[in-house]
Amino acid sequence: MLTLAGALAWVLLGSSLFDSRSVQVVGTRELSADVVRAAAAVRLGTPMARLDTRAIETRVAAVPRVASVQVRCSLDGTVRIEVTERTPVALVRRSNGVHLVDATGTDYAAMPVGPPGLPELRAARVGPRDATTVAALTVLTELPEWLRVQVRSITAKSPADVVLGLDKGRGSGTREVRWGGVEEGDRKGAVLGPLLTQPGKVYDVSSPDLPTIA
Repeated sequence: MLTLAGALAWVLLGSSLFDSRSVQVVGTRELSADVVRAAAAVRLGTPMARLDTRAIETRVAAVPRVASVQVRCSLDGTVRIEVTERTPVALVRRSNGVHLVDATGTDYAAMPVGPPGLPELRAARVGPRDATTVAALTVLTELPEWLRVQVRSITAKSPADVVLGLDKGRGSGTREVRWGGVEEGDRKGAVLGPLLTQPGKVYDVSSPDLPTIA
């Protein structure tokens, strides 16, 4: 038994039979596979049993565009890195350009011009630990599709004071929806639909039982 165990250990750790031979990256869209490989820093030739997959995942997860990552090792020597990239839901304008923000409030990329159709998030401190940011993005991501495609900006001064800036619609001016907090989102959406068919500039559904138009 000891001889068998020793032979098995040698095959796994000492021989080159189960060495890591290649790194495969899947799931990337905007990121290049080379960027992920560089972050992973897998030393080819290392026995698969000695690879610290959690350390590899931690290094890849540090890449700003990466939302999640999983590393799998195959007996053929392939280290497979499965990446899920962040999806932008809003943009933030800063002095150095436009920054993309995902549903968690994470600012993960900067570019000269933002993607078309992405609403602008306006808040004092944008970040995943900021309650106002979280409330604003929760409201945005939970909006019904028919309403979300009309949103051009989302402004939040506090978690209970979220305001949607909509496109022009039928009129010549912009429209503002005073949404309030994240509570009763479905009810607010249902009330707002008929309201938007009426002329106005400010639609207040923060209290959906007492909506107003101004």
